[in-house]
Amino acid sequence: MKQSAPAQPNHPGSACRRGRGMSVACLTLLCALSISSATASPQPWHSLTPSQQEALAPLSQQWNGLPEAQQHNLLNVAKYYPELNTEEKQRFLSRLGAWSKLTPEQRQAARDKYRAFSQVPEDKREQVRRMVKEEQAQ
Repeated sequence: MKQSAPAQPNHPGSACRRGRGMSVACLTLLCALSISSATASPQPWHSLTPSQQEALAPLSQQWNGLPEAQQHNLLNVAKYYPELNTEEKQRFLSRLGAWSKLTPEQRQAARDKYRAFSQVPEDKREQVRRMVKEEQAQ
């Protein structure tokens, strides 16, 4: 099996590496949203910075009711939002908005699918991604 050379910053392969970075960001977001705690909210929405509010806008109506641990993790994810380009920001907000609308059962199903995907060997993941995209397009 032929192995490809490492991607260079301006090389077409760098987009793939950036995509993996977004996958990591999405995983972090997924983990942050899945954490549950019975403690009170540490920060009301109005106390967040404009940058934090922009990044977490899809959760604005739910924010004050989120557990402290979940707020903390979301704020950690929001730190990276200003560094994203316009396309990445749109993708982040879209996914956060979609996640915030899922039922607890749907969220658990998404977590289960992610765990199953993480068990797929690295060399087969792109094939699985294509299959899922084709399935979603139907």
